[in-house]
Amino acid sequence: MGRAFEFRKARKMKRWSAMSKAFTRIGKDIVIAVKEGGPDPDSNSRLRAVIQNAKAVNMPKDNVERAIKRASDKSQGDYKEVVFEGYAPHGIAILVETATDNNTRTVANIRSYFNKCDGSLGTSGSVVFMFDHTCNFCVNGEGQDVEEIELEFIDYGADEVFQDEEGIHIYGSFESFGAIQGALEEREIEIISSGFDRIPQVTKTLTTEQEADVNKLLEKIEEDDDVQNVFHTMEASDEE
Repeated sequence: MGRAFEFRKARKMKRWSAMSKAFTRIGKDIVIAVKEGGPDPDSNSRLRAVIQNAKAVNMPKDNVERAIKRASDKSQGDYKEVVFEGYAPHGIAILVETATDNNTRTVANIRSYFNKCDGSLGTSGSVVFMFDHTCNFCVNGEGQDVEEIELEFIDYGADEVFQDEEGIHIYGSFESFGAIQGALEEREIEIISSGFDRIPQVTKTLTTEQEADVNKLLEKIEEDDDVQNVFHTMEASDEE
């Protein structure tokens, strides 16, 4: 198995523990998608993807429809996607993806988390080069052959394909998202969920005490309502 498989295996233990956090995250994704491409999922591929993700976390259909309606209201403010880069203790690089309607607040909060946990918030470009920006899809594996999908979707930008108990996972470059999504829809392969990841090119193993220092910072960042995703270069421990 490749890096995407190992990355996913480690991330599975780090899912959002609170369903309300997942709903908030998807609600912001809906606003961004609607503002970008309109409220009709048939003509807005990004919105279709967000709706699939909402189903994957059992977000009620009424919640999704209300979020789309609110996002269509001209009085609804925009969310700006902002990426923060920095270092946790012990040389662990961290990337933080946010969606915010108040950048001043978000910058102040993220900086305070790094400062309080002996980390340092960096400048743009300081750690992003350490991660590969990828897209990912989980599709229904029933009646599908993993090897056939891998061979077929190489032409659409797939770099790694593997299967687990949830379905068949397809990973490709960030830029390949549209091509892979279109090919899956054209073949009527059910997409369970999709999204983007930043996979570290190299990870660093820490002691148990050092991991605790890093996790203290990660937990503070992940609790922030403006934060959508957090990625880091710390090697997953055996306990995870």
